[in-house]
Amino acid sequence: MITAAQVKELRQKTGAGMMDCKKALEATNGDINAAIDWLKEQGIATAAKKAGRIAADGLTRVVVKDNVAAVIEINSETDFVAKNEQFLALLDNVAQSIVNHQPASMEAALALDVNGETVENMIINATATIGEKITFRRFEIVEKDDDQTFGMYMHNGGTISGLALVEGSEDVAKNIAMQVASMSPTYVSKDDMPQEIVEKERAMQLEIVKNDENLSTKPEKVIKGIVEGRLSKALQDMCLVDQIYFKDQDIKVGKYLQNEEAKVIRFVRYEVGEGIEKRVDNFVEEVMSQAFQK
Repeated sequence: MITAAQVKELRQKTGAGMMDCKKALEATNGDINAAIDWLKEQGIATAAKKAGRIAADGLTRVVVKDNVAAVIEINSETDFVAKNEQFLALLDNVAQSIVNHQPASMEAALALDVNGETVENMIINATATIGEKITFRRFEIVEKDDDQTFGMYMHNGGTISGLALVEGSEDVAKNIAMQVASMSPTYVSKDDMPQEIVEKERAMQLEIVKNDENLSTKPEKVIKGIVEGRLSKALQDMCLVDQIYFKDQDIKVGKYLQNEEAKVIRFVRYEVGEGIEKRVDNFVEEVMSQAFQK
């Protein structure tokens, strides 16, 4: 007979639900270790069933160790789960493992050993015990020289993370990380921007002007000037050094860096769920459909 004490012990060791623990113990004749293995096996099946779900919430994390920094994103289906202690522990353990071992690919990252368990199995087990699809979506590793500085900022517990690599002080690095997180630049400067991006934006602005009745009849030289002006404004928002500095609206980031005798080498910005199409549930329709089925 399976006792409540056995169920409690198994729950404490695995984080699995009470009924799952009871089933595992019944299937293994009360053997705790065998029950843990049983839950892991069931977890693989449970994770597979959840593979088609959309995990667009979660958190990002930035960690720094000596001259190496890592930014990671782990997703869940709801922001509620992202506050779960098990999820937060998973996030921290994976981030620390990435910065410690610096894997070259996601395949290598998933194969990393964390206290005798691979990262991939940690994700599978989290999916099984938490009850939502959990995914390790991406990571990026940045290395610095001894005379360079990391700046890091995590907004709202990690919904957005910014990492900046600068030649300059720790204060400058932190401020640039905050600028990156809040203003979402794509490039450090226009020099880093691919020419095809510039041409695509120029063509878009030209099309807008041509479709404007008040502008399309103007001389070609004037239209060209309007397009270039609009292009400059659009590109400014994409380039870090051309953005308005968030702490001083009277200057641009480039001027702030000049004043501080600093330079941005690289930055990384992760925002949870960016680029993932989130599922939208219409609860009114769902309730109505269930009502009419009765």
